[in-house]
Amino acid sequence: MEASDPRGLIFIQPSAYADQEHWHAVAAELRRDAPVLKVEAADFAPFWAVTRHEDVFFVSRNNDRFLNTRKSMLIPEFAEQLLADAGVEAATLVHMDGEEHRGHRDVTNAYFRPSAVSRRQMSIDRIADEYVDRFRDLGGSCDFAQDIAVPFTLRVIMSIFGVAQEDEPTMLKLTQGIFGAGDPEYVDEFSSPTELFVESLRDIDAFFDEITADRRRTPADDLATVIANAEVSGCPMSHNASLWYYIIVATAGHDTTSFALAGGLEALLRDQDQLAMLRAAPGLRNNAVEEMIRWTSPVRAFLRYPTQDVTIGDVEVSAGDRLLLSYPSANRDETVFDDAMRFSVSRPNANRMIAFGGGEHFCLGSSFARRELRTMLPKLLDAVDTFELDGDPQWSLANFVGGVKHLPVRATFR
Repeated sequence: MEASDPRGLIFIQPSAYADQEHWHAVAAELRRDAPVLKVEAADFAPFWAVTRHEDVFFVSRNNDRFLNTRKSMLIPEFAEQLLADAGVEAATLVHMDGEEHRGHRDVTNAYFRPSAVSRRQMSIDRIADEYVDRFRDLGGSCDFAQDIAVPFTLRVIMSIFGVAQEDEPTMLKLTQGIFGAGDPEYVDEFSSPTELFVESLRDIDAFFDEITADRRRTPADDLATVIANAEVSGCPMSHNASLWYYIIVATAGHDTTSFALAGGLEALLRDQDQLAMLRAAPGLRNNAVEEMIRWTSPVRAFLRYPTQDVTIGDVEVSAGDRLLLSYPSANRDETVFDDAMRFSVSRPNANRMIAFGGGEHFCLGSSFARRELRTMLPKLLDAVDTFELDGDPQWSLANFVGGVKHLPVRATFR
């Protein structure tokens, strides 16, 4: 693939994110020399890559001046056309603006408030204990990402949904078809990532259609019931909006958190001094979670569209242009984070990370993500004696949501 500035390919090519050292070296160069970079590449509509923390935060906070629209993800133009031809119109909270966004967000907002999330602590504790026991049963040697992080975070979100435990493998396969569609490991028998994506959408639609019908007949105390019976502006939520509500909660609810857990653990195991510090100072554990999220930045980018001509940094951007907000780059900005390329559980301003976005589109599930990590990390540290890598981690090939997909580890237990 060729581009007007080849450095811009780090935002496009899924494989670029699998080499984190190179990716962040290029991003650091861009922050210094071209913090708002015009990227023109084959198969993609031109966009401006925004790489500095200050600029990403500015755009994120001003939702009325920078719209999400239905085209909030960076995908090739031919893939956009294929999805349109297949009748796919994404309509998650991410893809909505203004009153439409606020009306749909209100449907579940109360479910995700910190006070509501705190009431789930006993359930999250129980699930975390189950997976620490599974780690122990595996003899302390496993692929932590696939054997522990993914099923743990999936179980939490499915328990909130009210999805039966026996259906979790199906949901895992379907959600990997959404967020992992660009990775050859998940494409399997499908001819292209787009085909896998469309087929996964159809299967998720059928899966949740059954759940919707059931919850309308027999409401329960779960999130599926809330979505199935939701009204927006006094009218039942549309089928398409309901489907995408299920999708965004089911996918973002576990993929992003599992990537933060696996990638954060990788960073700890690569620097045993940081692991020792965390053991010696339990009070740092919540801060360590913030650093894990900063370090991994599972959501790589969203697109925004200015409603009027605007200057970002020293670059003039026209109304309607595409802005790519690079969260991994913003979270390694050396003007905000001292020694930004070092993982530090004691980082004093780790909570300035912008992995959850900002403004009206601040991640709805951020409280759940934090609570899951704050629950699992201490339980792991209290259970294990020695803990180290047992091979080379692998990062996913994805330019939207991704992280460590394979993490071979070995541990001994207390």
